[in-house]
Amino acid sequence: MDLDVFVSAHRAEWDRLDALLRRQRRLTGPEVDELVALYQRTATHLSLIQSSAPDPQLTGRLSQLVARARSAVTGARRASWRDVTRFLTHAFPAAVYRSRHWWAPTALLSTALAVLLGWWIGTHPEVQATIATPSDLRELTRPGGEYETYYSSHPAAAFAAQVWTNNAQAAAMCLVLGVFLGLPVLWILFQNMLNLGIGFGLMSSAGRLDTFLGLVLPHGLLELTAVFVAAGTGLRLGWTVIDPGPRTRRTALAEEGRAAVGMAIGLALVLFVSGAIEGFVTPSGLPTWARITIGVTAELAFLTYVYVLGSRAARTGETGDVAAAERSATVPTAA
Repeated sequence: MDLDVFVSAHRAEWDRLDALLRRQRRLTGPEVDELVALYQRTATHLSLIQSSAPDPQLTGRLSQLVARARSAVTGARRASWRDVTRFLTHAFPAAVYRSRHWWAPTALLSTALAVLLGWWIGTHPEVQATIATPSDLRELTRPGGEYETYYSSHPAAAFAAQVWTNNAQAAAMCLVLGVFLGLPVLWILFQNMLNLGIGFGLMSSAGRLDTFLGLVLPHGLLELTAVFVAAGTGLRLGWTVIDPGPRTRRTALAEEGRAAVGMAIGLALVLFVSGAIEGFVTPSGLPTWARITIGVTAELAFLTYVYVLGSRAARTGETGDVAAAERSATVPTAA
């Protein structure tokens, strides 16, 4: 493509579109039709330039022009409760369901790693000695020690809010940083499993594994599932960079990235529930069996939500991406 010739041939159309967008008065019917036609034509011009003769300055100008025209054509749109309902019943569960082949293996491998680390730490006193002094280890693991009092060391509401904030940040980092080939996600996941393995190993070596599980399972099942979903989705996003499939890399990253952002919001809600359990149920005076039952019930409810609503929405073509009307328009780039 001869860029100079192309610009000369179509500059008048772009200028006319810009002039229509700057009109202060209400456009007439013919002017609205002209605006729509020029918007579609300019969007095609932009796509052709991007694919055949990318020029940063021209691309930037046309991108702004197309964005302004699209806003004028489609009009401003406000979120409604219908959008919230659609997100919770279709978009979010479908996105989690579609990622199950990534987060389910991630959950299994990560749990196996945590158990292996716990066994290694619990059966090797020399490893425990590198973690803390013998007196500190006794203080951690004794009845009424730091592992037990940790969950009741702050007011329940404040503790739940702190836990929710920390976990939501970790999940969001897994989702966002996945674009860097998934490497930061693996590190975040390893840190979480290492912390779990240390607690598992130290408490088992002190003969108090049942107490440890009674404290972790009520909130940990749902909390770790949310972390695994975030990590698996982040790894999937990283793989999209390597292998976008039949889509262009840019389109694939845009679609998967938007779905990942939506999942960050949904997982924040899930982690809010696990944080509430950790703040109010885990340190409560309920029997261990009752606290674990609450945790298992919350976990089963989430999995049912994903595999029932999510699979149903996925079969209808839902991907977790924004609605089609809100996506950037795609047009052919070559004849």
